[in-house]
Amino acid sequence: MAQAKLRPAGSPTIDPIASEPGDGLAYTAVFDVFPEITLPEISELAIKRPTAEVSDADVDGMIQTLRRQRQKWKRVERAATAADRVIVDFEGEMEGQAIEGGSAEELPVALDSRRMIPGFEEGLIGAVAGEERDLSLTFPDDYQEAKLAGKPAIFHVKVRHVEESELPEVDDELAAGFGVKEGGLEAFLREVRANMERELADGIRARLKERVMEALLADGNIELPRSLVDEEVQRALAQRRNEITQMGVDAASVDLEPERFEDAARRRVALSLVLAELIKKNELKADPARVRARVETLASTYEHPDEVIAWIYADRSRLEPIESGVLEDQVVDWVLERAKVENEPTSFDALLNPGQTSSTP
Repeated sequence: MAQAKLRPAGSPTIDPIASEPGDGLAYTAVFDVFPEITLPEISELAIKRPTAEVSDADVDGMIQTLRRQRQKWKRVERAATAADRVIVDFEGEMEGQAIEGGSAEELPVALDSRRMIPGFEEGLIGAVAGEERDLSLTFPDDYQEAKLAGKPAIFHVKVRHVEESELPEVDDELAAGFGVKEGGLEAFLREVRANMERELADGIRARLKERVMEALLADGNIELPRSLVDEEVQRALAQRRNEITQMGVDAASVDLEPERFEDAARRRVALSLVLAELIKKNELKADPARVRARVETLASTYEHPDEVIAWIYADRSRLEPIESGVLEDQVVDWVLERAKVENEPTSFDALLNPGQTSSTP
């Protein structure tokens, strides 16, 4: 491999060829190789930088969200509206057979939550206590249980109660409920705004990073090593199984198709190859000061930060992921210093809550 100047990607498959005693050993080794990466001309990349500020309306919208987190529910004797909650029993069936795990009793369903499959909440608007409804619905094509994905079903629903929301007043008591013991409502509003500004800064940074990565890949036509793509698919599958297990579901009962992870895996592999080439060509290295700052930020969330810092630095396997993250951020900064960057005005909601609009009751 050294003589041929090949860079293997993954382990080889070796097929030995039988040889007679006294003869040399002949074999065939098949392996993927890293492709040649042609980097784009960084100075020609056009990248839009999102810009936004936290407005008074944004703060008001966040306060309403926080009020809803502290809301109480009161039973009412009227038809349910989209702003209400209903307590229901339901049973789902498909082709005349009960759906395994598709039933519940006394389940609270907020009719504006969109947590059930499409049409479930909407189908209960206007219902009253004691009413029974049959909802003819269809599971989404990307539903996590493949055997149900895209299939029609009927849900037999009985409404036990209708409840309306009672929101707390915006006052010192609300502030105390969120841990602001001193300064009352005024201090609470300042803290909410400060948190939103930090969240906005992080959001702008994340969106800008996405756009830098998209620009680096825009003109790339990379022949990806199959072994690397397969490894990334398996990594994504393992992560998804872990997430399902943490939700209390037996991951073995969920049919996860590797093909569904293919596109994302190919993009991550392509991006890693381009970043590696850019880092190598320009001799970029993780800044120790930025690594230290990142470690200290992570450690600050623990009771004994100094011990956590020492623990991280004691093992390269713990430090390397942090260094990689810092180096990736440095690549973004390096590209932005050389690319054509144009500001793109946006808003807090458009950036952090795409597809949603804040409302005030």
